[in-house]
Amino acid sequence: MPTFVITQENSTITFHVKASVDLTGKFEKWTATLKFPSTDVTTGVLDVQIQAASVNTGSGMKDGKLKSKDFFNVEQDPLITFRSTKVVQTGPETFDMPGTFTIRGVSKPETLTFTAEGKGTGAGSIKGTMAFDRKEFGMNSGIPFIKIADRVEVTVDLHGKRVSGPPLVFKQ
Repeated sequence: MPTFVITQENSTITFHVKASVDLTGKFEKWTATLKFPSTDVTTGVLDVQIQAASVNTGSGMKDGKLKSKDFFNVEQDPLITFRSTKVVQTGPETFDMPGTFTIRGVSKPETLTFTAEGKGTGAGSIKGTMAFDRKEFGMNSGIPFIKIADRVEVTVDLHGKRVSGPPLVFKQ
């Protein structure tokens, strides 16, 4: 069973919301694993767990607002998670990964679209985005004096290496 460990030092999970003052930030604390029940790349399962309270926008006021019950509600729901249900290869190095995204205790199907680099080397990266409508997850409030959009884009840049199992087989 090919298993990849995602290393934190080169990897980032960031988000962006269009706003009168654009809202961009990153999560400082998270874990991610990528496991494949077989060597077929389409069987992969990505599991990401983000500590919601580790949000960092560079502004204490914005971070406080995002941690509050109006947004991430970190006291009640400390984890933001994504667990993929399958991998669909859409091109030589591009993939769609539908899965279940949970934030504020609300789970909905969302898709991470990404490009993989380093195929066949036992190490590589996944760079991609997933967009969601914050209002579908109960985040209906605004931030004082800032008009923010409903669409939130989460960008992942995950670097990992195979720690066990045989190499993956990709479709050409």
